[in-house]
Amino acid sequence: MDSQTSQPSQASPSPHTFQVDLRGLVDLLSHHLYSSPKVYLRELLQNAVDAITARRAEQPDAPATVRLYAEGGALRVEDSGVGLTESDVHSLLATIGRSSKRNDGLESVRSDFLGQFGIGLLACFVVAERIRVVSRSARTPDAAPVEWTAADDGSYTVRTLPHEARAEPGTTVHLVARAGAGEWLSEERVRSLARDFGALLPYDVRVGDEPIADLPAPWDRPYPSPMTRRVALARHCHDLFGFTPLDSIDLDVPLAGVRGVAYVLPSAVSPAQRASHRVHLKGMLLTERAEQLLPDWAFFVRCVLDTDSLRPTASRESLYEDETLAAVREALGERIRSWLTGLAAGDPERLAAFLSVHHLGVKSLARHDAEMLRTMLPWLPFETTDGRLSLEEFAQRHPVVHFTRTVEEYRQVAPIASAQGVGVVNGGYTYDSELIEALPAVRPGTVVSELDADTVTAHLDTVDPAEELALSAFLGTARARLDPLNCDVVLRAFHPLSVPALHLDDRAARHEQARAEAEEQADDLWAGILGSLRGSTPRARLVLNHLNPLIRRISSLSDPDLIGTATESLYGQALLMAQRPLRPADSALLNRAFIGLLEWATHPDPGKDDRR
Repeated sequence: MDSQTSQPSQASPSPHTFQVDLRGLVDLLSHHLYSSPKVYLRELLQNAVDAITARRAEQPDAPATVRLYAEGGALRVEDSGVGLTESDVHSLLATIGRSSKRNDGLESVRSDFLGQFGIGLLACFVVAERIRVVSRSARTPDAAPVEWTAADDGSYTVRTLPHEARAEPGTTVHLVARAGAGEWLSEERVRSLARDFGALLPYDVRVGDEPIADLPAPWDRPYPSPMTRRVALARHCHDLFGFTPLDSIDLDVPLAGVRGVAYVLPSAVSPAQRASHRVHLKGMLLTERAEQLLPDWAFFVRCVLDTDSLRPTASRESLYEDETLAAVREALGERIRSWLTGLAAGDPERLAAFLSVHHLGVKSLARHDAEMLRTMLPWLPFETTDGRLSLEEFAQRHPVVHFTRTVEEYRQVAPIASAQGVGVVNGGYTYDSELIEALPAVRPGTVVSELDADTVTAHLDTVDPAEELALSAFLGTARARLDPLNCDVVLRAFHPLSVPALHLDDRAARHEQARAEAEEQADDLWAGILGSLRGSTPRARLVLNHLNPLIRRISSLSDPDLIGTATESLYGQALLMAQRPLRPADSALLNRAFIGLLEWATHPDPGKDDRR
């Protein structure tokens, strides 16, 4: 090689190690990763349970005990787990982010551990200024006990202890409360937290001498009768969630390692409200606020369950969204769906009680699930002119199931249609119209028809032609007054007699009305475009009741101005009775008619019609 052309090789830069500010990390944990300081106790219980699980993987008959002792602002937690050697302490406790579950020989049982992220003891610094760990290894019985002491400034010491310092394998953790955190280490608080987090743990966990675990879980216990079980689960629900459920639903999905129960809420909630559920992971409470555990349509239940297959997030306070969670969510939804179909088949009274509260949730489900639609649609309650009925009952009474698409349309026609013997279902509420239209698929032979103004008018009795001809001048004046509002005036005879006038329109008429208003307010270009969109001029109708005494008196008037004022008043009153939103033109008409009637009533000679 030519020495003049060769270049010296560039030296590789020496590696550096990240420096971790432990106090900053503790602040990050307490303010961002964990929702509350109480999680420190869960981490301690979790470490103890995992240590026992690791020891039993090698020694199946090993003791399985966890003891917690709280006194004077200090806490001691003892477990009979696998323990640590001095080398384990240096490599595991002193290295942030490393987990003992990665240790050689334990990979085959790693799925049995609660923790997966190796940050457990750091959570204790949220409430403690100092942590002391004394441990003796079960895998290396001859190794001396080891002591690891750490402070929240990031410093720690390690030393070996005499063999008599800890005679049996296992680990003891000592915490000393930091300033202002003593209450978290009080015996009462420790007991409460241990019960909350560890009630379903499979090992012997005690605070002092008081057992914490409450096994078997309420949904797995034997009961003398179904009623006794229902009462016990209702009490369990009240203790956990603060309400007495309408019913309980078993959530047993063996393939997903899920066991639990769903409680049906006793009062209606908004479908948009996010439901919160309690999830235990291998017996340890993971979260009280799991939101993605059930399908969105199942907002009418709150559930509590134990699982060994779902993955927690880093904070272990929620569930990781993955394929397993999606499969569990689908399986749990199927359990709830099966419960509903079971009620429909065998317990109609309980089904009716449920639907009276949660019909909206079932309607939401039925829209997307053909089986649920077939099972539940005949039972779902709807507002009808015959009262609140199921579609099955309503279809048995009426050969044609008429419905309206809006609440306003229903309010317009319901009193009149009912008096004429025409059955109408209000399809204006959420999901209702599309479910009503699906009825023939569930109940073959059923005729479903949307009710429009023509159908209602056709069911009203016509007036004798001679009488209507005699009132042609009156009707002509009334029509002229309402023509600017795109509203016709027709004369019919119908019941109830107390209704003087009925305002009828449909979506086409309202669309044309909105188009005409926009055309009036638009510039020349847009007015031309909107004008080209003019349809076949569908118009609303003011139907005057010839049987009503007030209409008869008004029709006998001869003063065109008074007839016009009275017609406008009837139009406004009909709109208000239908609870329709008023346009600016409608509001102006009502004001004008009201003032006109006042002027007429206060005229010096109100008995005369013709004052010109």
